[in-house]
Amino acid sequence: MREIYQGYFTGERALFRAEDMKIYDSIFDDGESPLKHSRNIELEGSMFKWKYPLWYANNIKVRDCSVFEMGRAGIWYTNNIEMSDTIYEAPKGFRRCDGITLENVNFTNAAETLWQCQNVKAKKITAKGDYFAMNSEDIHIDGLNLVGNYSFDGCKNVFIKNSKLLSKDAFWNSEDITVCDSFISGEYLGWNSKNLTLINCTIESLQGMCYIENLVMKNCKLINTTLAFEYSAVDAEIVGNIDSVKNPTSGIIRADSIDELIMEENKVDISKTKIICKNPGKEAG
Repeated sequence: MREIYQGYFTGERALFRAEDMKIYDSIFDDGESPLKHSRNIELEGSMFKWKYPLWYANNIKVRDCSVFEMGRAGIWYTNNIEMSDTIYEAPKGFRRCDGITLENVNFTNAAETLWQCQNVKAKKITAKGDYFAMNSEDIHIDGLNLVGNYSFDGCKNVFIKNSKLLSKDAFWNSEDITVCDSFISGEYLGWNSKNLTLINCTIESLQGMCYIENLVMKNCKLINTTLAFEYSAVDAEIVGNIDSVKNPTSGIIRADSIDELIMEENKVDISKTKIICKNPGKEAG
């Protein structure tokens, strides 16, 4: 493979259609699409300072690099890319990509990042920005610290563990989602989703887990969570107290206590839901 050290590249398509290269300690400055249509490229200790650096690329390895704010819409239509130990400052990174491996990557502006991608493996990721991972599928994440609303909207086949999500409207319109050993805080969690499973999770949410087809919760805590489970089919095992439950459509809810149980016969068939609770608290209907 050809090796480049301390290169400085400017102008549009500086290394267009590059193949079989190792690029070290180099800078891609003013100039769009420097590595468009490239393949078999390894980048280490390098910097991307302008737009569209890796479009339509294949078999890319990026290690210990930096993508600056103007490296916007950086990695689109690219297949088989590995990125590690990298700071990614630009928004709209990763779109319509297949085969993404991320480890120890910090997305400081993750707005509209990881859209319509598939086959994603991520470990030790931090991200800040709205609409993270919209309409992506086949995702496995171990260790995500996310601050940003509307995350994982429309996703399919997602597994997340050891994570912290501060995210309003997370997992809307999603299907086949499993979250384990994680903390989630955000209003309206999981609305309009199908097959959402939460295991060993702590959750804080206003009107969380509503309008869900097949919600499963195992050994979870609900902190300051009110008006939960409205119009959801639910199988929930909650450790501790639930502040309020409203009009689930069917299933079973187990909890130590429920402060307020709202079951309105004119809105749901209350016979289809079983409540197992040491202290059911106040019931409204």
